[in-house]
Amino acid sequence: MNASNDDFPQKPGDYSPATPFPRRGLSAGCGSLVLALCGAVVTAAAQTPTAPARLDRNQLLVYRDRHGDPQPVKSLRDWQKRRAEIVSGMESVMGPLPGAAKRCALELKIVNEEDRGAYLRRKITYASEPGARAEAWLLVPKAALNGKRKFPAALCPHPTAPVEDPGYARELAARGYVTLTANYPWLGKYEPDLKALGWQSGTMKAIWDNIRGLDLLDSLPFVKHGKYGAIGHSLGGHNSVYTAVFDERIKVIVSSCGLDSYLDYYGGDPKNWLPERGWCQTRYMLKLADYAGRLEEIPFDFHEMIGALAPREVFISAPLGDSNFKWDSVDRIAAAARPVFQLHGKPGSLRVEHPDCPHDFPEAMRQITYRLLDERLK
Repeated sequence: MNASNDDFPQKPGDYSPATPFPRRGLSAGCGSLVLALCGAVVTAAAQTPTAPARLDRNQLLVYRDRHGDPQPVKSLRDWQKRRAEIVSGMESVMGPLPGAAKRCALELKIVNEEDRGAYLRRKITYASEPGARAEAWLLVPKAALNGKRKFPAALCPHPTAPVEDPGYARELAARGYVTLTANYPWLGKYEPDLKALGWQSGTMKAIWDNIRGLDLLDSLPFVKHGKYGAIGHSLGGHNSVYTAVFDERIKVIVSSCGLDSYLDYYGGDPKNWLPERGWCQTRYMLKLADYAGRLEEIPFDFHEMIGALAPREVFISAPLGDSNFKWDSVDRIAAAARPVFQLHGKPGSLRVEHPDCPHDFPEAMRQITYRLLDERLK
């Protein structure tokens, strides 16, 4: 189950610095006018209130009161105010989470079906929004089809390289889970017209396809409804986290090699923050390129997103040899998020492991996560 070390395939972009305008001479009269105008602009700018600085990603138990002043979080109600600011920061870059207007009839279609022994593998499509169909792999244990009992289910977002059902989806299906793996936008042959459909990022489109995938699981008579897992490696790891922030039907979140702080991504190398590079590709969040050179101002980070998952079960596998995402950055993220789990009375619900391997989801880690899913969902 090895995945490419280059979790974000970096295609060459057509970005180039803007051509500077030619300088032209100014007459004395024009110079005076320009100086007067500049003075007016400076005065106006000085009178324009600036947006408040983002709250500290390392201090999650702080929120803004109704006056915009930072205050210590003393209750779950206070925390919900900070959480709302985290979600707002995500939507400012990803685009807003859609509402009822994009929830249409699912119109499930089975494209083909294969017998895989203990389960059936179905290639499916479903209407994720008006005018667009998502593609996915639905794995169904054969025992689920006799109608005698309901089975647990999990989203299994795929890593960057494989587009079909990943190994953890197959292993969970053999273990008695219904699994759904939706194809990620602009990987493989799934190429929705993001702009025409009104999406500001591929990330939010993927989140929405996953949420509609949960709606699909809710519609299946052999599935235990309303209580799901999300487990993914690499791209699938952060895709699981992003989706779970927006949908609390996901009760167990597993991320393998899926994250570190945006500040630490590839050591903060500036070239990874140009348009169509790294996180700033259209398929992810092109707007992040606006923060090149000022990454500390990105209005959300994994510290906050992991905190926003509390008090649900969160398992992060961060290998010591991962060349994509740094294990020590993950520890800093967990240290920032853990007080939120403590506030909820669930300090043990956030767990981080550091297997001694490269960018991989080794069997020992997979088996730990499967047992966690069993404990919470079966």
